[in-house]
Amino acid sequence: MGVTVPAVYQKTGTHDFVNYDDQLYVYENPVVQKGLTTDGVRWALTTTAGANWHPLTWLSQMADVSLFGMAPGPHHLVNVGIHYLNALVLFIALRAMTGAVWRSAMVAALFAVHPLHVESVAWIAERKDVLSTFFGLLSLRAYVKFARKPTVTAYVGVLLLMALSLAAKPMFVTLPFVLLLLDYWPLGRVWVPGAPGGSFARRSSAALFVEKIPLLLLTAASCVITVIAQTRGFSVGDSMAFPLSRRISNALVSYVVYGEKMFWPARLAVIYPHSGTPDSAWHIAGAAALLVLATYGSLRVARRFPQISVGWFFYLGTLVPVIGLVQVGIQTHADRYTYLPLTGLFVAIVWTVPSFFSRWRHGKSILAAVSVLVLISLAGVARTNVQYWKNSVTLFEHALEVVPGNWIATRHLPDAHYKVGAALGNAGKIEEAVGEFREAIRLQPGFALAHYSLGLAYRMQGKATSAEPEFREALRLAPGFAEARTELEAFAASAGSQENKASKVK
Repeated sequence: MGVTVPAVYQKTGTHDFVNYDDQLYVYENPVVQKGLTTDGVRWALTTTAGANWHPLTWLSQMADVSLFGMAPGPHHLVNVGIHYLNALVLFIALRAMTGAVWRSAMVAALFAVHPLHVESVAWIAERKDVLSTFFGLLSLRAYVKFARKPTVTAYVGVLLLMALSLAAKPMFVTLPFVLLLLDYWPLGRVWVPGAPGGSFARRSSAALFVEKIPLLLLTAASCVITVIAQTRGFSVGDSMAFPLSRRISNALVSYVVYGEKMFWPARLAVIYPHSGTPDSAWHIAGAAALLVLATYGSLRVARRFPQISVGWFFYLGTLVPVIGLVQVGIQTHADRYTYLPLTGLFVAIVWTVPSFFSRWRHGKSILAAVSVLVLISLAGVARTNVQYWKNSVTLFEHALEVVPGNWIATRHLPDAHYKVGAALGNAGKIEEAVGEFREAIRLQPGFALAHYSLGLAYRMQGKATSAEPEFREALRLAPGFAEARTELEAFAASAGSQENKASKVK
């Protein structure tokens, strides 16, 4: 784990910002650009910018600016550092719950290198994801301490860490229910017939539920704040565009899609937009049947393999806030939504598979070899996917390749080419910048700023006859474009001066 995270994510230190939410969170946000200030702290605590209330995320981004300025590399590496800490805390929490060192390490390693987690780590705007998970996992570790020795101080620690998690992103609102699952297994706190025992004092189910009431109140408050923030930010999808039946069917399919991508993480993209038509009835029915069978099967083996039922319900439950029953945005699903939920499936698999290998001769050696091969394969795929996040062009070109007709990528790609062209021009690479501006115009002929920038590039190359038409087109597309008008006036003045010189020679 200590080697895998740097091996997968080291290249992010050379990556640029992407023009998909990074501008909102960092490079075009005037408050964040000032770093940590008194006014900035006040703004972070009260704003619902980004259609969410997540002050801790804003403060984290401001701290980056204060420490590192606006260079994107350090911002990326902070995300990587938090991701590393998340894997470490996950290992510590699982080991404290179960006492199983190698199995805990395997789950943490899967968490560290799985390709579905690349989006949360390599995207600066997803600081909220890694930061929220960090405090959420710390709250799990604190809960183990509370379960071992229930005191008010220990409980306040759990409550405070949950609050910090929700202040970074309102994802872990399901924490009280996750803790009830952990009470069943591996902590064994539930005092019911057939429940697995543990090293912690048992209590009745009712007592354990009452114990979670303060956490449930915090969940309720976070949900209310989130709905208000997302409604103000016009982020909640239109119920006419996404009726309840469509949202339910998409949720069923998404559960299966995430599970499939966990086992076969291929053709990942930054966004998977809703198509014009809903999934077929057979597709939806098949997904529903798979979910019902998996749930029934996990309950049937709960006494013998409690980790399967706990892991499965952890996966189902922690995905609820982002599964699309309340539509936020236009995506059908998103890789970043699996950052926390996949942990449940990892635990179910890692704690169950060894029992089958133990029956074979040299089973432990075979299991170790298979585990190493799986981790190397996943790390290789993740490292490849990290490269797509190099800049806006590579990100959205890949999205178009993976999801043909991906109109989100199509919309952002012209601007991505423009931004790359501007960066190349500032670096003195004018010929390369011309190519990027041309591509932006090809994709979006009415892109006035790209026409203007192409004109500037031509002028810097001394190609006045090519530059003037671009300035004229920019002014035609945007009549109030003062800079384009100034350039044309300069051309007119220059042409007049040349005419005067020519008349004097005659």
